[in-house]
Amino acid sequence: MSTASVTTRPGAVLADLLPVSRTRDIALVTGGAVLTGLAAQLSVPVPGSPVPVSGQTFAALLVGTALGARRGFLSLGLYAVAGMAGMPWFAEGASGWSMPSFGYVLGMLLAATVVGELARRGADRSVPRMAGAMVLGSVIIYAVGVPYLALATGMTLSQAVAAGLVPFLIGDAIKAALAMGALPTAWKLLGRRG
Repeated sequence: MSTASVTTRPGAVLADLLPVSRTRDIALVTGGAVLTGLAAQLSVPVPGSPVPVSGQTFAALLVGTALGARRGFLSLGLYAVAGMAGMPWFAEGASGWSMPSFGYVLGMLLAATVVGELARRGADRSVPRMAGAMVLGSVIIYAVGVPYLALATGMTLSQAVAAGLVPFLIGDAIKAALAMGALPTAWKLLGRRG
């Protein structure tokens, strides 16, 4: 099957362009978890917040979009389980589930699944639809992460929003812009190549 025919097939995500095999899926799921873990190490502490700015949210949304819902869920699930088991690859080299920012990891698991499903419906093929998918993914991450932060730290919800959402909005807009440009462009390049 040529690349051009794959790009027009309904329900395809970028990962579907690779030859089908169980080994491919295992490599993609593992690679997505590793990418998220590596991106999490690109972190900067935020004064007054127990949550750092990191690359893991961008990686999680990118993994979900590129791999699709099932593989995105499995990839972020592997990332979460390995981190809970002691692998120091959450932001700032953290691990475990008792850290105040663990709710964001859970939110990323759900967000990767949702944006993966949206990608299967073509959201990754145009900038406006990709923008919507990234915004929805970010909202899901915060919808889980901020209340978890409040519960884990004893903050009020408004304090958790101030510490765990507001400082990250500009960075998230930049990450979304990168994804909005990268994924539709990848589809266009692959379509021209076929």
